[in-house]
Amino acid sequence: MTDISPRSPAEHRPASTPHFVSHEPWDPYVADKLTADQEKYYMAGQWKLMWWRFRRHRPAVVSAAFLALMYFSILISEWIAPYDLHTRHIRYIFAPPQGVHVFHEGRFIGPHVYGLSVHRDMDTLQRVYRPDRDEPQKLRFFCRGESYKFWGLIEGSFHLVCPPEGGTFFLLGTDRLGRDMLSRIVYAARISLTIGIIGIVLSFALALILGGLAGYYGGWVDLVVQRITEILKSFPHLPLWLALSAALPVTWSPLLIYFGITLILALLDWPSLGRAVRSKLLALREEDYAVAAQMMGAKPARIIGRHLLPGFMSHLIASATLSIPSMILAETALSFLGLGLRPPITSWGVLLNEATDINVVAVNWWLMMPVVPVILVILAYQFMGDGMRDAADPYA
Repeated sequence: MTDISPRSPAEHRPASTPHFVSHEPWDPYVADKLTADQEKYYMAGQWKLMWWRFRRHRPAVVSAAFLALMYFSILISEWIAPYDLHTRHIRYIFAPPQGVHVFHEGRFIGPHVYGLSVHRDMDTLQRVYRPDRDEPQKLRFFCRGESYKFWGLIEGSFHLVCPPEGGTFFLLGTDRLGRDMLSRIVYAARISLTIGIIGIVLSFALALILGGLAGYYGGWVDLVVQRITEILKSFPHLPLWLALSAALPVTWSPLLIYFGITLILALLDWPSLGRAVRSKLLALREEDYAVAAQMMGAKPARIIGRHLLPGFMSHLIASATLSIPSMILAETALSFLGLGLRPPITSWGVLLNEATDINVVAVNWWLMMPVVPVILVILAYQFMGDGMRDAADPYA
């Protein structure tokens, strides 16, 4: 028989759920701290958000630090290089690299090198170098060495490292004229790195002006600019580089040749960036804020420069960063082929031009060492460009 007797309210109550109580002291400012952190994030500007996202990209940060160090080194090339750019050691032609040691016969004596003894092999008529391990030669640091003109203006003789007294220090060997390869690579960085920066500034300016006019005005302006970009992009770049470089007068000074090569690289690099500017402006010129500025009487230059370009400037900077390596490679290729910069100007491409003979490279392999900084700088720019592109993405 079913029990239908009434039950007390306590009998209908479900089983109690265990309740956990925190015994930590209550901080009344925790909520305020969270609110402040959230407000800091939501109130941050575009560039600050880009910087926070860029810092999370470790390879990009390391690459940026490496590039900053490389560009700082070109400011003090005379101080870093142990020898002058044109110093010749006629007794040490095609000398191999001298290794740096810190121990001699089991004893710590500090950084030192071993002198080179040279004799000629009468069968091959080549110079044969052997290290003299009996007498170590200690290197000198923060010392007075060969005199130089700092940036061609100020006389000086202070160096980061100097060869031993009465000895030599060829960390990367010497070339066919007995010139120190390390010193020449350090000096060449000043040309190879700056030609990319100056070239991208000119290319960036052309892309902003021509691409901005085509994207904002449209019509026949857009038609003319697009036809110019299509003509430039239809030519193979390498033959066009060669043709324009060969057209430079041989009577020009090295400085004019430098600016001529830079201008050629800038003129052939702007179409890709100009098309990106055009496509962005075509999309942004119909936005409400652009139309409002136009209705209020703002001039086209102000609308483009103040309202439209800042909307995608981060994307343009990332694109420009990725374009610098192509200019460095183009200058290296032209100089390597003998149609770019010419001595006495020294760049990494000019140094590699001396390694065109396979027989020389097979015997004197250290002549290929200028390719190492080229590879490292290109990789660093690629990693930093990827990080900047991810940081500029608003949906990252």
